[in-house]
Amino acid sequence: MYGEWPESVPLSPQAARLVRIRQYVTYIPSRKSGAKVPDFFRFRWLPAGVLRLRWWPSLLCIRSIFCFVRALASTNKYLLRYKWHFLGGVLFVALSTLLAIFPAQIVRYAFDLVNEGIDLYHLFAGTRAQSSVYTLFGRNVLFYGILIVLMALLRGVFLFFMRQTLIVMSRRVENDQKNEIFQHYQSLPLSFYRRNSTGDLMARISEDVGRVRMYIGPAIMYFLQLVVLFVLIIPLMLMVNVKLTIYTLLPLPVLSISIFYVNTLIQRKSDEIQRSLSEMTTFVQEAFSGIRVLKSFVREQDSHRQFTAASENYKVKSLSLNFVNSLFFPLILFLVGLSTIITVWIGGQEVIRGTITTGSIAEFLIYVNLLTWPVTALGWTSSLVQRAEASQARINEFLHQQTDIVSRSNVVRDIEGDIVFDHVSFTYPDTGIQALRDVSFRIRPGQTLAIIGNTGSGKSTVAALLCRLYDTTRGHITVDGTDVRDYALPTLRDQIGYVPQDVFLFSDSIRNNINFGLDQPDEQRMQQAAKDANVYDNIVQFPEGFDTKLGERGITLSGGQKQRVSIARALVKEPSILILDDSLSAVDTNTENAILNSLQRIMAHRTSLIISHRVSSVKLANEILVLDDGQIVQHGTHDALMAQEDGLYRALYERQLQSEEA
Repeated sequence: MYGEWPESVPLSPQAARLVRIRQYVTYIPSRKSGAKVPDFFRFRWLPAGVLRLRWWPSLLCIRSIFCFVRALASTNKYLLRYKWHFLGGVLFVALSTLLAIFPAQIVRYAFDLVNEGIDLYHLFAGTRAQSSVYTLFGRNVLFYGILIVLMALLRGVFLFFMRQTLIVMSRRVENDQKNEIFQHYQSLPLSFYRRNSTGDLMARISEDVGRVRMYIGPAIMYFLQLVVLFVLIIPLMLMVNVKLTIYTLLPLPVLSISIFYVNTLIQRKSDEIQRSLSEMTTFVQEAFSGIRVLKSFVREQDSHRQFTAASENYKVKSLSLNFVNSLFFPLILFLVGLSTIITVWIGGQEVIRGTITTGSIAEFLIYVNLLTWPVTALGWTSSLVQRAEASQARINEFLHQQTDIVSRSNVVRDIEGDIVFDHVSFTYPDTGIQALRDVSFRIRPGQTLAIIGNTGSGKSTVAALLCRLYDTTRGHITVDGTDVRDYALPTLRDQIGYVPQDVFLFSDSIRNNINFGLDQPDEQRMQQAAKDANVYDNIVQFPEGFDTKLGERGITLSGGQKQRVSIARALVKEPSILILDDSLSAVDTNTENAILNSLQRIMAHRTSLIISHRVSSVKLANEILVLDDGQIVQHGTHDALMAQEDGLYRALYERQLQSEEA
């Protein structure tokens, strides 16, 4: 029925023992001769049928883990960086697993000792040897108990060090990866930030990095535990009884696959809840930020209805997740209990037949409990690896983007401020809008050039190109005769004081906001910069003065105060080139004149570029350029431009004058 084993081929004792249990051995044809040979012969003494037929679901999960690890290859550099943590973790996993297995064998010996001791005790009943048997029996049981306790304590120590190596390694990798991503974010050009939302950037540096950490820490740790346990426990179980091993382990693959699918469902619903919560949070934030608009348009009830709908959606998704979670632990307990019942039932039958002892049943129960959590964690780990792979792909998407704003020669030198725009044209790469068309001008050192024009005429683009936030599409920009692309970026930007049109102040003290561009802040320079920006008197009137904490985006200050603090932040650097991009739009005329009078002294010895849509801000410049639709339509002094009756400059002046009179 099963074929005959060649008598000339000697068998090891273990192989011979398995041959005797013929009903549990699968025979397969040999590839070379076609003769039937036992499957266990190919796997030394382990029946392949056990591995091939019973454990294919778990092996499928393991295979999927390795497939995803290939996609996570970019994290290998961190494993090499912390290789001693990783190798130490592997060592402690092996030691803690060994100390979990040894007590199971001791328990078997203890159970068998109890049975034999009871038999001997009754055998020597009524003799002097009975007390000796009792004493020896008690000593051995006590010894086994102490040994189990010591091993448990020692295992606890190794488990502690296992987490202190692998989990600590994952936390360090998380920190390194966040620093790497943040540093890379800062190196990317402005066009990158125009294409991607802030929320997406934040999600990749926080949530996605956290998922990768779960792969490097818990996923690797539990997978190592599973491998070590399988390598050590399965052979021990098969050596005791093959039939009992097969039936005992039968529910565990079902448990692993079930946990994998249930956990995947939980993760999907959790993601839906997070998205719902994010949408609800964004709605609430916008509602509170725009509370003045809501009240002025009497839209409170409508806003409340929208919030109620969003809250109801969140509640439904949360209840759905709670229902799935309620199935999670009962499923685990059912399958674990089923494995225990099978062990006792089949083991009891084998004890009756005399093939194993009651100690073997106790040993098997301990093995099952040891295997339960790693097999359960295999499904969870597979889900972790899948999520980590998707997150790492999102992270790599940004990390693989490189900035095109790089220095060609890394020129490092002091700048005097001779600026030349030579037939410069520029088109925004993300929108395709052409902002400048064949613009040419020169600003000599110490001179002030003003640029004026309607909204969208390309004024701010000139400042962005000079700071090299973008590179020109055509033409060249030189500073002191050197192309701006040849300067080292820190050298160029450090010598430019730039006050952007969109004022941004950090949620910090006024002092730190003004000193933002200085490596070594100076109190006297800071106060003088505040005076030159005509904001010193306002600051000292605050209860905490320069130590006043600003709210988000400087909400504590008025619009004009924010602009003046931003001007002080540029002035305190004492730059060679000063750029004011519509930085006086939020101040009244008197304050504007006071600031301009202070700036006249500052701009006397440095090159200055004033960008504005208000004629009053530019009339003191040495020369004025008038931009319209990205082209220079007029240039000259204030008086010369006013003399051109049909010019755009005079039209802007008269329009603003009429607006002020009205």
